[in-house]
Amino acid sequence: MTATERLDVPESGDPLVRRRDFPQPVIGIVGGGLGAYWPQFPELLPELQRAQTEIVRRFTEADARVVDAGFISDATEGRAAAARLRAADCDLVVINLATYLTSDMVLPIAQQAGAPVLIIDLQPGPRMDHARFGTGEWLAYCGQCSVPEVASVFRRAGIDFRSVTGHLGSDRAWARIDAWLRAAKARAALRRARHGLMGHLYPGMLDVSTDLTRLPATFGSHVEVLEFDDLRERVAEVDDAAAAERVAAASSIFELDGSVDPGDLDWAARVSLGLDRLVDDFSLDSLAYYHRGLAGELHERLGAGMILGASLLTARGVPAAGEYELRTSVAMLIAEALGAGGSFTELQALNFDDDVVEMGHDGPAHLRVASRQPLLRGLGVYHGKRGYGVSVEFDVTAGPVTTFSLGQERDGSLTFIAAQGEVVPGPLMRIGNTTSRVHFGRDPGEWVDDWSATGTGHHWVLTTGHHAATLRAAAELLGCAYRGV
Repeated sequence: MTATERLDVPESGDPLVRRRDFPQPVIGIVGGGLGAYWPQFPELLPELQRAQTEIVRRFTEADARVVDAGFISDATEGRAAAARLRAADCDLVVINLATYLTSDMVLPIAQQAGAPVLIIDLQPGPRMDHARFGTGEWLAYCGQCSVPEVASVFRRAGIDFRSVTGHLGSDRAWARIDAWLRAAKARAALRRARHGLMGHLYPGMLDVSTDLTRLPATFGSHVEVLEFDDLRERVAEVDDAAAAERVAAASSIFELDGSVDPGDLDWAARVSLGLDRLVDDFSLDSLAYYHRGLAGELHERLGAGMILGASLLTARGVPAAGEYELRTSVAMLIAEALGAGGSFTELQALNFDDDVVEMGHDGPAHLRVASRQPLLRGLGVYHGKRGYGVSVEFDVTAGPVTTFSLGQERDGSLTFIAAQGEVVPGPLMRIGNTTSRVHFGRDPGEWVDDWSATGTGHHWVLTTGHHAATLRAAAELLGCAYRGV
């Protein structure tokens, strides 16, 4: 992982904001070479197997569950490896072309494993020692000889694949491989994810609506449709002692502005505890919500009291997005699985003097990307929404950032959309919103036009670090188009 790809935010010891563990991706790996070589060059196979062991070790250190299907020497062994990898339900299958092999040895693996395929060939060093090497030593360097053959056969068989060619000690090659391993984390998270969708669409925001069939069809995810009554009953069960404890915890995690009304904070704490129980009871990995309400009735109060609890959930790796933004809550989960915590974001204003795009959002925010202790501010009105209460305010840590949107096309297909920029210091609004000044190295108006033309919706995710390469890889593993700005 490069420095700009890494999310470098301190972990809190408070369990309310301690990031949860994500499921390890299952990485299947099989190495191979032409068995006819082994009796001819007795030292070749042991050398290739040692290299295979080193590759497996590197994969294991990348926080993955590695299924090693061994080292194959002919097509029969290839079919046996395919059966083992199919049974493992892999998120990514890696085929290591250790030396030349015939394409019929690996075609069954790609056909039967039921997972995206990555081809790698990593020769022992950056170059051969031509004065010393004979045929046996050369064969350890000729894994790339198979890449065009295997690629041709996979293409003719209709099998998508990607490849990384390099040498075992190459940082560039391992950076490319690591991007695919991180992308497999996103695939693992989405294949097993349960997305909560509670309430109803923000009236008139047609872009926010999402075909609920599309998520399980594309990712394998489950969408749990919830009512605000599911939350209401759990909030009603919160006792005074638990509410007081949550208020005390919030007072430690946040700076409390003088505008915070104690009664509003108590209500937000009760809603927060109800949200925790809702997430646990339905085993949710993300949550999108909205309820308009009317005349101060209970459901309106619940909708207005969500910001504290939703922000705490997001900090723990269970992203919560307002305005019924299912695609954005899913995008937030993808970013979280990649280790790049993302905050719910929209356009706010442009500063043409400084060439920055001001973006952020009211409502829940990702506390782990804050540049300072987040503030709770009391608001007598939520602009464009009913109700009142406490809201989270902070600015995002200065440095590299990525905007990431999950778009939906005319045919219903989902797209990954990303742009890389940098948060720069400067004046910000103090109205109970998260907010950032993002410099994209160009005229901000032109950036908005190009960003809007991609098919992004009203909202997206702002993540710390540069993650375009990993998001592109994740899009490919998940069968989605990718658009960069």
